[in-house]
Amino acid sequence: MTTLAAVLPLHRTIMAVDIEGSTTRTNPVRARNRQLMYELVEQALHLGGIAAEHRDEFHDLGDGVLVVIHPVPQAPKTVLLNTVIPTLRELLAEHAARHPEQSLRLRAAVHTGDVHYDARGCYGEDVDITFRLLNSQKLKTLLRQSSDPLVLVVSQDVHRSVIRHGYEGIDDSAFEPLVSVRIAGQRQRGWVHVPSQRLPN
Repeated sequence: MTTLAAVLPLHRTIMAVDIEGSTTRTNPVRARNRQLMYELVEQALHLGGIAAEHRDEFHDLGDGVLVVIHPVPQAPKTVLLNTVIPTLRELLAEHAARHPEQSLRLRAAVHTGDVHYDARGCYGEDVDITFRLLNSQKLKTLLRQSSDPLVLVVSQDVHRSVIRHGYEGIDDSAFEPLVSVRIAGQRQRGWVHVPSQRLPN
């Protein structure tokens, strides 16, 4: 029987990434895109100073990856937003410039909250919020309408605690509350950033 202690949550920063249009690709192309996604996400984290010991092992999502980051001084939310995400965007653009026929475009969602663990991985309402934001139809549409290789949505909690304060490298005016999802009967707003152009209404 599961004890209460076994289901107590741990605070984490949660980033989920998903490949655009993966279901329309052949399996060999999916395999190539998965490998590239993992390589670029890991490289961006490394360049941001977030090492393997600062996070869980990657949680595989098939055509995406879930990154669960521990609350350590080396991995503040600010670094994820002002270094890791911009670096990932640059890596995607560089790869597309070198290999236009193999370009990769991603949606990314960042949230913070409590995560539960069992023998099969992590779960919980805050993980669900991250996935709902990531998979919202609005975010998919915004990426499709953008020339950028990556579109980012952050939760209202991340916007409140980080974005609105305008920390170094974070332009709070570039985020707009364009995504809305419902979890457990409550409305959760997502703030979207697509840097290269004004977002469509």
